Amino acid sequence: MSIEIFPVRGMPEVAPGDDLGAVILDALEASDLVLMDRDVVVVTHKIVSKAEGRIEPAPDDDTYRQLAEREARAILRRRGDLIIAQTEHGFVCANAGVDRSNVSDGQAVLLPVDSDRSAHHIRLHIERATGAAIAVVVTDTFGRPWRRGLVDVAIGVSGLPAIIDIRGRLDAHNRTMHVTEIAVVD
Repeated sequence: MSIEIFPVRGMPEVAPGDDLGAVILDALEASDLVLMDRDVVVVTHKIVSKAEGRIEPAPDDDTYRQLAEREARAILRRRGDLIIAQTEHGFVCANAGVDRSNVSDGQAVLLPVDSDRSAHHIRLHIERATGAAIAVVVTDTFGRPWRRGLVDVAIGVSGLPAIIDIRGRLDAHNRTMHVTEIAVVD
């Protein structure tokens, strides 16, 4: 088995109310990409949030911090302007996922309310249009404790398991694994 990654070029700016399944299908066609069974479409949460209207005014730093505090279930730490928070989804991330990048000045994008549901709606739309049995993963950029750099992680998924549980299986040295659950979607 192999993995190939193809960027979808030409995605337009997404606005509240856009049909994200249709937007993605148009961009796939413009990129000469044809989906096949078992393909995985990875979508950044930012376009999902924009399509779902999860955009709020954030004209200044104080308003931005207030949005992050509002979106947080718990604030775990503060360092200068940075808030490390747990979201209502259970994610531990910077500023409760409230983000001002790739959005118009004076605005902030919030995380989708239910990223799994969002992924499911996109998947159903694309599957109905193409006939291909696919999966959709919604991602966000996260930092990692004590590491530099950022990675994208799955915050929503439809059409494939998020975790493969191999507890109880034997490892290469014939020992039973007790805690191994692989976050395959990440």
